[in-house]
Amino acid sequence: MCGIVGLMANQAVNQALYDALTVLQHRGQDAAGMMTWHEGHFLLRKSNGLVRDVFHTRHMARLKGNLGIGHIRYPTAGSSSEAESQPFYVNSPYGISLAHNGNLTNSDQLKQELFSSDLRHINTSSDSEVLLNVFAHELGKQGHDLEPDDIFDAVRRVHRRCRGGYAAVAMINGFGMLAFRDPHGIRPVVFGTREGAAHQDVMIASESVALDVGGFELCRDLAPGEAIFVDMQGNIHTRSCVDRPRLTPCIFEYVYLARPDSILDGAYVYGTRLEMGRKLGDRLQAQWPDHDIDVVIPIPDTSRTSALELAQHLGVTYREGFIKNRYIGRTFIMPGQTQRRKSVRQKLNAIGSEFAGKNVLLVDDSIVRGTTCKQIIQMARDAGANKVYFASAAPPVRYPNVYGIDMPTANELIAHGRSEAEVGELIGADRIFYQDIEDMKEACRKINPAIEAFDCSVFDGHYVTGDIDGAYLTQLEASRNEASRTQHVGDHALVGVHNQDDDDQD
Repeated sequence: MCGIVGLMANQAVNQALYDALTVLQHRGQDAAGMMTWHEGHFLLRKSNGLVRDVFHTRHMARLKGNLGIGHIRYPTAGSSSEAESQPFYVNSPYGISLAHNGNLTNSDQLKQELFSSDLRHINTSSDSEVLLNVFAHELGKQGHDLEPDDIFDAVRRVHRRCRGGYAAVAMINGFGMLAFRDPHGIRPVVFGTREGAAHQDVMIASESVALDVGGFELCRDLAPGEAIFVDMQGNIHTRSCVDRPRLTPCIFEYVYLARPDSILDGAYVYGTRLEMGRKLGDRLQAQWPDHDIDVVIPIPDTSRTSALELAQHLGVTYREGFIKNRYIGRTFIMPGQTQRRKSVRQKLNAIGSEFAGKNVLLVDDSIVRGTTCKQIIQMARDAGANKVYFASAAPPVRYPNVYGIDMPTANELIAHGRSEAEVGELIGADRIFYQDIEDMKEACRKINPAIEAFDCSVFDGHYVTGDIDGAYLTQLEASRNEASRTQHVGDHALVGVHNQDDDDQD
């Protein structure tokens, strides 16, 4: 899971990119990067860490130019090394930089093709560098003078070669800014405009909140398989680059990943979570009409919307029972299970009076590994709760994700191969309730009926790209386990790029 942003404007873009990356920080806390274009040169700053820690005044001052792209990363393919932070750059042809959100499911095959047929060298284990080189190779076939049609033809060939879920934003030296989305629309990307002095400013981003903070008006999402190209005069060109696009956005974006104030594929995330709360309330009432729940308490922050609606639907008191330390990151996207366990009690503290002597229903957006909710249930008991029930606004997460979310191995998922009752026993809940998968889909469709289908692979094991089998998942699990045992350390130089990472020591 990552966040991307691109901006072409009438003035310097460094501050606007910084602001956009800051509001996309929830999509990744491992690394951040920004690259701008100024007078024929790419200027780069990227490093491990949060946006506020990566970019200092001296870096911002050097990131000149009215065109730029940015990225925040949580690693789902490759390692956590600084060398794999984005954007990436290649100098041939033209000079191209790219930032990418998602995961290529045929990355190994593409890497071999790039080496043996395309004569291109991949310097990292990141599939984002693979995607960049595939695009660079295809664009190189178009000749010296590029027109929008040439760029769209190259993107069309990229879609033919690449599989998986991906959204990418790129700069082509002297030509403009490009973004494209996979043929299934799994990973999100939107664009918007703002009035400028000479031409309109154009921003492309993973979520609409990035546009909001910059004063941009949301135009729309990129359609599945669609590309948008903004030339150096600010003119917008769009083109569908696949023959049979099918919109199947990742439903986990609505459950957890996206900010509630974002609009993805025409659906307010906040509205979908309200509907999930109503649906979950109906399910609980049907399964347990004579429940003895005294109070509904959300596990902050993502579940708050669903929990409040569930409580109102049941006619049960809603209370805030946990206070969150705002300076601790999202535990779901923290690298390493040990760090994830350690962070829970640093992140949350219980208000004893809200638990003492009560039968409490805790509500979370989902249960993935089960580590966090098990500790939180114990915190509720330690605070004096009489009984602790647990409800998940999403169905059981039983299958690995292969499209860019950090839960790739089945043995990390507490619900894999287990019944709901067994999960409840493992996490220490007196009773557990899960959302029904059809109810979850309907909750999203109610906000935007135009979305006919979703990628629900983590819940139902159906991978919409059609290229995932048992052998692939076994290989993925083996590589994931190997990566967790090996710490990748190192840096790399980018030919033709001014990299500002050398003055990091002060």
